[in-house]
Amino acid sequence: MTTDLWMLVATAVFSILWVLFYANARAIQPGGLSFGIGNRDKAIEVPAWVSRAVRAHQNLIENIAPFAILVLVAHVAGKANELTALGATIFFYARIAHAVSYTMGILYLRTIVFFAGVVGEVMILLQLCK
Repeated sequence: MTTDLWMLVATAVFSILWVLFYANARAIQPGGLSFGIGNRDKAIEVPAWVSRAVRAHQNLIENIAPFAILVLVAHVAGKANELTALGATIFFYARIAHAVSYTMGILYLRTIVFFAGVVGEVMILLQLCK
């Protein structure tokens, strides 16, 4: 399997693990277990970092689809190469850094690593345009 495809799989695994991270933080809050198995009609009080972790995950989910499309089209079109592998790797590590910096509330770093992930996607896209 190519590096590009491994980075896509790694991004999916990271997304799954990130849910477990913040779901566990919710579950240990008073009323958290009821919230987890209920209809979630009433929000529970959680620390601010938990809410940021949820938003970081939502942002990751919004960005996985375009990344996956680029990686899969590059693979199917036979355009996967060292630059698409580098772009996919940059995207993966940038998304980890984004989730961590978002959760920790580090504003400017969060924005920088978000755009690093976009650069990774553009690197793949440019290979498709050749």
